[in-house]
Amino acid sequence: MNVAESQYACTGQLTAALAAGQVSAAELTEAAIARIERVEPLVHAVCVRDFARARDAAREADRALARGERRPLLGVPLLVKESFNVAGLPTTWGFAQHKDFVADQDALVVARAKAAGAVVLGKTNVPVGLGDWQSYNEIYGTTSNPWDLARSPGGSSGGSAAALAAGYAPLALGSDIGGSLRVPAHFCGVFAHKPSLGIVPGRGHLPPPFAPLPDTPDLAVVGPMARCATDLELLLDVMAGPDEWDLGVAYRLELPPPRHRRLAQHRVLVVDRHPLVPTSEAVRQAVDQLATRLAGSGAQVSRHSDLLPDLADCGRLYGRMLLSFLAANLPEPGYAELREQAARLPAGDTTARAERLRASVLSHRDWIAASQQRNRLRAQWREFFRRFDALICPVSPVVAFAHDHSDMEGRRLDIDGVEVPYGDQIAWSGLATLPGLPATAMPIARSEQGLPIGVQIIGPWLEDRTPLRLAQLLEAEFGGFTPPPLSPDAPPPARR
Repeated sequence: MNVAESQYACTGQLTAALAAGQVSAAELTEAAIARIERVEPLVHAVCVRDFARARDAAREADRALARGERRPLLGVPLLVKESFNVAGLPTTWGFAQHKDFVADQDALVVARAKAAGAVVLGKTNVPVGLGDWQSYNEIYGTTSNPWDLARSPGGSSGGSAAALAAGYAPLALGSDIGGSLRVPAHFCGVFAHKPSLGIVPGRGHLPPPFAPLPDTPDLAVVGPMARCATDLELLLDVMAGPDEWDLGVAYRLELPPPRHRRLAQHRVLVVDRHPLVPTSEAVRQAVDQLATRLAGSGAQVSRHSDLLPDLADCGRLYGRMLLSFLAANLPEPGYAELREQAARLPAGDTTARAERLRASVLSHRDWIAASQQRNRLRAQWREFFRRFDALICPVSPVVAFAHDHSDMEGRRLDIDGVEVPYGDQIAWSGLATLPGLPATAMPIARSEQGLPIGVQIIGPWLEDRTPLRLAQLLEAEFGGFTPPPLSPDAPPPARR
């Protein structure tokens, strides 16, 4: 392998070439930096560059390789979502008031990636507060989708997904509570894995001014992104494991092996419709085609099961708990205003706005009741996974949409000519997030406009290796990532 061949190579190929002396870490790093400098005027994915330290790390990796050292990521370029602390670099979460905050220590998963030999090139762009399926903010501007510069790369890990698709690096770190790993992977045609809740520690993935203390918040996870499925598992193994500062026990468990090794052994339910949001014809067709091909491979493919928990109940409960979680960290004046608005609601008001307000100010008693309802749903999922190995379904109801920086409350999503509230697209994300299940997102097709279409493979809690293995098998059988036709000579998109 030479440097030119390395641009879209997977990590296993790179580590083999590095160990064989076919290419050096310094050469890989210089090639990545050159690609970023050439393409960034179009994509704007890398918001914080750390090239000087990357060059130092690459030289040290080459010295370690020469000594015979072998580590999982030794000499491999990696990008980090802006929301993770990296010592000496700003962490803002897109908040303008924090533009001067500089972290003094690495987030735990960043430290683990560095210890595994990764060469950190810099940080990737995010929406304000990680709260959008687009990636733009006042500090760093707008990230575009390499497949169509006029469209969103997704969010909130949109910068990471765009950077992977543009060929900057083979690996990136992201996070997910509302599809923030999976939606960007779907929009940009790359891979991502939302881990089981609790197996990857989140210390150092908090906005300033919060201290980088052990943190395993309800619903939220951090996870790997890559251009091939095997790299997801490789990076997950580096990231996962107990935080020595924490008393949690979930991630002290050893992840079991995948249930099966061959496609034909899998029992899969495929779903392409959700009761709370329409799904575009392009996405449904892609999912249907995958189901047909999967059945043709010998797998047991079902299209309906009474064991599947009620998707509407899951979606509504997820929305309620998510809003309660997000509102918990609001400044006191803002939270007090929400309480006052909720108190003025008529008892019979069941509009979407009213339900959002009530959810945002749940009492602890009401949250416990919601959590108990979630536990009942988790029991249903356990029964479901006795019969099935995985659920395959859309990540989003649509392909990547055009940049829209208008007020989020008034945004609308066009789904085959039907306008729906922008926030309704979260319904598919909640299927795995609410019960804390692992979900692997992977590309499976492209739309008539040439835009990527992905699915998520949802597996049982703590059995992350099962959806990861199924993604690897699907990639090997039917193909995975393909580079976008991105030209550095193309005109930049209009900023809105």
